Amino acid sequence: MVDSPMTVTPQPSSTKHQSPTKLESKASLSSLFFASRKSTAFAYGFTFAFVAFTIFLVFDPPWDSSPWFNKVFHASFYSSSWYSYRKENQLGDSPSAFSNENENLPANLVKKMGYRTGNNHSSSPSVYASILSLSQESIHTSLSNRNESSTENWHSSSQSSLEDSGKDGSGLKQSKDGVMGMVRKSSYVSSTSKEGDYRKTSEALSEKGRKQREIELMNNCNIFDGRWVRDNAYPLYAPGSCPHIDESFNCFLNNKPDNVYEKYRWQPKGCNIPRLNGQDMLGLLRDKRLVFVGDSLNRNMWESMVCVLRNSLEDLSRVFEASGRREYRTEGSYSFIFKDYNCSVEFFRSPFLVQEWEMQNMVGSKKETLRLDVIERSFDKCKSADILIFNTGHWWTHEKTAKGKGYYQEGGHVYGELNVKVAYRKALTTWARWVDDNIDPKKTHVFFRGYSPSHFRAGRWNSGGQCDGEIGPILNEAYLGKYPGTMRTLESVIKEMKTPVFYLNITRMTDFRKDAHPSFYRKQNLTEEEKKSPFRLQDCSHWCLPGVPDTWNELVYAQLLIMQRHQRQEQQKRL
Repeated sequence: MVDSPMTVTPQPSSTKHQSPTKLESKASLSSLFFASRKSTAFAYGFTFAFVAFTIFLVFDPPWDSSPWFNKVFHASFYSSSWYSYRKENQLGDSPSAFSNENENLPANLVKKMGYRTGNNHSSSPSVYASILSLSQESIHTSLSNRNESSTENWHSSSQSSLEDSGKDGSGLKQSKDGVMGMVRKSSYVSSTSKEGDYRKTSEALSEKGRKQREIELMNNCNIFDGRWVRDNAYPLYAPGSCPHIDESFNCFLNNKPDNVYEKYRWQPKGCNIPRLNGQDMLGLLRDKRLVFVGDSLNRNMWESMVCVLRNSLEDLSRVFEASGRREYRTEGSYSFIFKDYNCSVEFFRSPFLVQEWEMQNMVGSKKETLRLDVIERSFDKCKSADILIFNTGHWWTHEKTAKGKGYYQEGGHVYGELNVKVAYRKALTTWARWVDDNIDPKKTHVFFRGYSPSHFRAGRWNSGGQCDGEIGPILNEAYLGKYPGTMRTLESVIKEMKTPVFYLNITRMTDFRKDAHPSFYRKQNLTEEEKKSPFRLQDCSHWCLPGVPDTWNELVYAQLLIMQRHQRQEQQKRL
């Protein structure tokens, strides 16, 4: 085929016939092509670096240790709900969350902050959790899983217990380099900067603030709903160290073969109660009278309080019984004086709170009755007390009171028969009337301790009942007794009073402790024959000391701290 004479075919392999304009145009296009490839690579690289940096900031933010980053990024990231969710989960229940966050905490700081580890790190709160929020659930979980580790409380800890358990004074196991936990190393954050940040945190979270937060949580939970947990930091005082314990309560000197019952503390479900600090309690009692009024179970509790307070003193000659007596069963009242604090801890025997009576019958002989309408005569000596702790219960279960035949009296009338529950209500109403008429609630705090269950098996206290050989608390709540109807009566009476009364509802928590009674270890050096004698009565009503009554007193201490906080808040409002 012949080409058209008008068609020009260029020669690509030769340039000598091409014009200068076409060469310049081709060079420009080539330059633009190569420049575009560099730009594209640069754009991709920049985008990748930006994304990587953003992910880095999100998943391991450096502002935890850098003040500069903190100022720049704090507002944006802390306002992010996703970030908050991530931090909360990081601080949550996984063991790694705790150990990672606290890798560089020095031991002395951990001690000051009040954190500790046990067999299960998963429930221990981190520093961030303390700063951002301290929920009841997190505190309960942390405290309830300490189990048998030596523990430190608000005010003091047993240093000997910490040393015996192979720990340093902080209550935390140490690694070789002196910091706690498993260390997560990061090349861009130095341990020094993190330690400095934690030190600042510890200064902000003062001991006083931590206590106040604990008190607030305790005020909003049911301190009587919980369980007993093993804790080797207990008891509150060394067994056999207190000379003011009745022989029948001193199970240690009476050679009770086990002492595990001494090593339990009460753990509420929603909060923690403080360990009873003797010196702090004496500070609360300075220039005051603490008076226990009731039966021998309140004497049990009174002796416990005396021993806890005495144990906190360096000069034991500064505490003594006012009359110099050394046994505490025969007289109607006793008073221990703590001279350095100008305070007294007293006990008044009044098993019914109303007056035991005698009246002459028709033949001239005397008849014992119980005056349900007359308060016990020793109450006049209690009016000036600053703290009153009442109880009555066990004597209402004895044969004479339980049957109620010809025993109960009002005015000049002796009931031929009266139901014990009715009589109990009448007696409590008389007590409540006296409190309302004689106690100034602005000066005096009133407590009423609930019924303390017994644990007799195969009989009652006077018919061969036993409780020896019991090891450890009841674990299955199904085996607990029913809540006594007498305590429901008490609750209804208290509700009708104009004077505030704090009900120490220890019935259920005490019912767990079948293991902590003296049984037949009521005196020293019993022979095997004496132990096995069918005529040897076991005590399954009272409690060994140290033991359960120490916890009752811890509940009193906890409530006094709450009351003190409320009083201070009211004073601040008036300013």
